[in-house]
Amino acid sequence: MSSSNPALSFALVITAFAVVALLAAFLFRDALLARKIQPGTFRWPYVKTELRHGLFNLVIVTVTITGLISWWTQIGWIELRTGPVSGWTIAGEYALSFFLFDAYFYWAHRLMHKEPYYSWVHKLHHRSTAPVPITSWSMNPIEGVIEGMFTPLFMVVFTIHEATVPFIVPTSILMGLYVHSGFELLPRWWNRTWLTKWFISASFHDEHHHYFTGNFGGYTTIWDRLCGTMRPKYEANFDRASTRRTIRSEDPHGGVAVD
Repeated sequence: MSSSNPALSFALVITAFAVVALLAAFLFRDALLARKIQPGTFRWPYVKTELRHGLFNLVIVTVTITGLISWWTQIGWIELRTGPVSGWTIAGEYALSFFLFDAYFYWAHRLMHKEPYYSWVHKLHHRSTAPVPITSWSMNPIEGVIEGMFTPLFMVVFTIHEATVPFIVPTSILMGLYVHSGFELLPRWWNRTWLTKWFISASFHDEHHHYFTGNFGGYTTIWDRLCGTMRPKYEANFDRASTRRTIRSEDPHGGVAVD
């Protein structure tokens, strides 16, 4: 995957994800349906609307961020290291970008829930109360650019190796698709170990869309736990979604099926 062509990296990641997702959906249809966080909420008219918004936003953000990276590279603001590099260096630079993006996303996201920024920028993304993967991109292009700006800003502040770059953008793409998937694919023990409980699940972000508040983190639950913005029933709801084997009924209040 070429580190000098973000658009190509983006296209390859989306294509690979789509192929794997469709294959998994075909092979494990019944098990997947049982893991639907909000069963019975799929509405094709809403999906078509989000698809239109998502494609428009994708074009604007991809052109803007790719162009910005190219321009800042030409004028010397962005300079990537080349040559031999150790796996530990790549892992360290990737971890730095991972946790810095998580902090950047948390505070930007939380600010966008304040007026007038919510009405001006973030409200479009919250048209979906039961997200599907395309919801990840269905947003005001201003919001898309704000999120996408992290990568060029990170590369301006830190001189990283070119081998690290292909890991940064695909992570945000795949995480965005997963947390908006509407399905809880993680096992129940995820929230029960000291290490994994700090990383968000689809249920975590699904609750944010369902209730419009709390659970602001993009990659981890760290900032929500520190700042008291994690929804109190998240872990119980995660347990319910992650262990469901059949869909027998729907909770009329929460929209989440229980066994």
